[in-house]
Amino acid sequence: MSAPTMEERKACWGARDEFWQCLDKNSEDASKCQKLRSSFESRCPQQWVKYFDKRRDYLKYKKKLETEGYLPPETTGKS
Repeated sequence: MSAPTMEERKACWGARDEFWQCLDKNSEDASKCQKLRSSFESRCPQQWVKYFDKRRDYLKYKKKLETEGYLPPETTGKS
């Protein structure tokens, strides 16, 4: 696989950003953003799609920790 050109990278990032914005607007309902997801997957290398999916999950988790703080899981009394 050859490295994407600057135009291909910009197209990939643009498709990713549009898809993420759709998810944000639709409370993470991916069924409402299916066309944008397909565009994202067709414009980006598959490895990048996997990376960006994991990155989005991480960023959402990080934001949740920053706003809500860390809440340790409740213990069941076992030691």
